[in-house]
Amino acid sequence: MVIATVVAPASLNPLDGYAPYGAAKIYDGLVELQPGGTTRPVLAAAPPVPSADGRSWTVSLRDDVYFHDKAKFGAADVIATYQGVLAGGLKSRFWMLAAVHQLDAKTVRFDLSQPAPGFAALLVLGIKRAGTVSTGTGPYLVENWQPGRSLVLKANPDYRQGAPAITKVTVEFVPDDEIRAQRLRDGKLDGADLPARLAGSFQNSSAFTIVRHDAADVRMVTLPASSPVTADASVRLALNLCVDRQALVDAALAGRGKPTSLPLPTVLAEFIEPGARFEFDVPRANAVLDMAGWVPGPDGVRRKSGVVAEFDVAYPVADIADRELVGGFARAAAAIGVKVTPRPTARAALAGATAELTAVGDPLDPGRALSWLGDRTAAAAAVTDPAQRAVAFRAVQRAYLDEPSSVVLAQADHSYVIRQNWTGYQPVVDATGTDHTWGAWWNLQTWAPR
Repeated sequence: MVIATVVAPASLNPLDGYAPYGAAKIYDGLVELQPGGTTRPVLAAAPPVPSADGRSWTVSLRDDVYFHDKAKFGAADVIATYQGVLAGGLKSRFWMLAAVHQLDAKTVRFDLSQPAPGFAALLVLGIKRAGTVSTGTGPYLVENWQPGRSLVLKANPDYRQGAPAITKVTVEFVPDDEIRAQRLRDGKLDGADLPARLAGSFQNSSAFTIVRHDAADVRMVTLPASSPVTADASVRLALNLCVDRQALVDAALAGRGKPTSLPLPTVLAEFIEPGARFEFDVPRANAVLDMAGWVPGPDGVRRKSGVVAEFDVAYPVADIADRELVGGFARAAAAIGVKVTPRPTARAALAGATAELTAVGDPLDPGRALSWLGDRTAAAAAVTDPAQRAVAFRAVQRAYLDEPSSVVLAQADHSYVIRQNWTGYQPVVDATGTDHTWGAWWNLQTWAPR
């Protein structure tokens, strides 16, 4: 099977962020996410058990698991992996993890700095053998990896749940949407993620099927405080008011998405503040700017104290949906006298742009979904009572409406085109972006030829 996806991993090491939602193919986690958002034990012998105060979790381990190199899996490998978490780049994701201890040969305990209700879902992190780079216990082994270009996986014949029926999986990393679509048409791919409009061109194909996923994928334009334009509170409010989000979803996402002005994905429905949103109101947006002293110039672009209301918005080059979203935003901004220039940019160069279209969200945890808001979410993330937790995150959204630091445009659904050669596909709620470990491919090891 040959599939293509947009983003190539920088590393195959789970400690570098590889496969953040588990399903890593090369590795197993202590638990595995299921389509409904629950977890089931994998390397754990039973579900993780929280302490009464929620400040620690104890996990018993399976005693019948072996790594790809035939070494036996044990507590030392779990300890080594999570000590790497404490020392490395995943610290922001595991911010609540204070320590990990081996209680005996088959039991480990995770100590937290404060209760974290969603901690068990983080235990999907792939466990690698202590002292190795990419030796796991998963259903596939790495046959060949060319960073930035391709990854070839071969079935693990000794996998404890049985060797996968798909014996070889080649993943091509192709950031250009049009090229992925053309490779599908040319018969060179068996599956790929595509923007909705391109996916729709396969609607009448007898060889392919289109599957669509809900996704915690909120697209927004960042408004950096370093710019005198995007830091201005009146400009931020006006830009949030001038966007017709339903029209943007219809045009840029071919209707495959949801209009939203809040940064929390709608898949976390219990945490959404009812009725909280920015209305589409161009007259009010213009009035806000007028009252703040932003005066239209001869070219129609507003000015204030010598500052011109203009800025660039970067977006990933060759990403059709993002290009259309930024274009629609630029036209909306022009209607209120703010000049926005779309700037296609290589993905690696996006971080630190003056303003950029980015994706935020998490399908499981509102704290992670809103982590980019920083200290605004700290108190809410620490609440353990389910009802009070919902109240706390609704308050975060009301505070965001009072002081928006971005312009949320829409929530994008995800579309995949898959050759009709296999059975076993199951939908899951996607995260931001798509890769070869999650989305349509999360349970690829269970697929079988028709």
